[in-house]
Amino acid sequence: METRAPYVVVGAFVLAAIAAVFGFVYWLQNTGGLGPRTSYQVQFEGSVPGLLVGAAVLFNGIRVGEVTALGLAPDNPRSVNATISISSVTPVRADTKVGLEFQGLTGVPVIALEGGSLVAKAEKVTTLVAEPGAGQGMTQAARDALRKVDSVLTENSGALKDTIDNFKVFSEGLARNTGKLDGIVAGLERMTGVTSPPPKITYDLSALQSPGPVGKAISVQWAIPEPTAVAMLETQRFLFSPPQEYPGFAEAMWADALPKLIQARLIESFENYDIAHAPLRAADAGQTEFQLLVDLRRFRIAIESGPAAEIGLSARIVDKNGKVVASRLFEATEKFASVVPAEAVAAFSTAFGRVAKDVIAWTAQSYQAK
Repeated sequence: METRAPYVVVGAFVLAAIAAVFGFVYWLQNTGGLGPRTSYQVQFEGSVPGLLVGAAVLFNGIRVGEVTALGLAPDNPRSVNATISISSVTPVRADTKVGLEFQGLTGVPVIALEGGSLVAKAEKVTTLVAEPGAGQGMTQAARDALRKVDSVLTENSGALKDTIDNFKVFSEGLARNTGKLDGIVAGLERMTGVTSPPPKITYDLSALQSPGPVGKAISVQWAIPEPTAVAMLETQRFLFSPPQEYPGFAEAMWADALPKLIQARLIESFENYDIAHAPLRAADAGQTEFQLLVDLRRFRIAIESGPAAEIGLSARIVDKNGKVVASRLFEATEKFASVVPAEAVAAFSTAFGRVAKDVIAWTAQSYQAK
């Protein structure tokens, strides 16, 4: 037996679905409701590029309605009249500001309402006047600004040419009298006692040059990361104990921050010991067999018992699993005669040489024992 299709039911369902879609679209276009609406006339002085019937109307950024009609003002060819229909609960006042905004990447124009006085029972408003230039886009505004600049430059072209010529004459005069000007500045400095600060003098720490014959080679890839230190040691200045200022050290500075300087000279000392199996910087290394972690504790000039360069650091050998294989403290002190930068640097280099030699021997021995 042949089943007859319920054409009436199917047709009714299709019509109902179409009506529902149109109803949903209408609901979206009308800010989510079918409540009471109020119409207002909006007067624009000038063009409203791109504004169309159906364009959104926003109040403080919230959509409240749409444009229902557009037309030219019959009594003023420069004006445009627009009719908007918005929700009746929108607090439109006589001083509500009206403008034209361009939204999205395509610059779709919408009418924007903003603000107004806080009056509980304000008089009924039927006509709103947009601000002058409300329909002017950013491109047009830029064109108008450039047009004004061009007008000003054209009107004052003679004065600008004279000013440029005067600057040229003035700069040529300065170039011819550079030597005299230097003399005048130097005289002013001598008269006022103001002098430019003396240039900084950079000093470097010497690595251990002759660690001795290679005894036990470290035949794996390993690394020395940048040493850790307290904030006071993260500096290029010479440090004193007790802290005080000495002549000549205000202009003296180390070649790098102390932790980086110690790292560089330790690596150089290991290279002088065995260049074929020297350590890498942690930033340059991938997965290494072990790392030598250094913590800088002291790097200062002690004054109380005679000037002496003091270096103190701790070292730990950590394998690739993070296990501490060995650890040790290293200290060295080297006295010098006069508190001057050159003698202090020589003393630091001597003390560091002893520390580096002990670190090399201890690291090689600990690696073999591991």
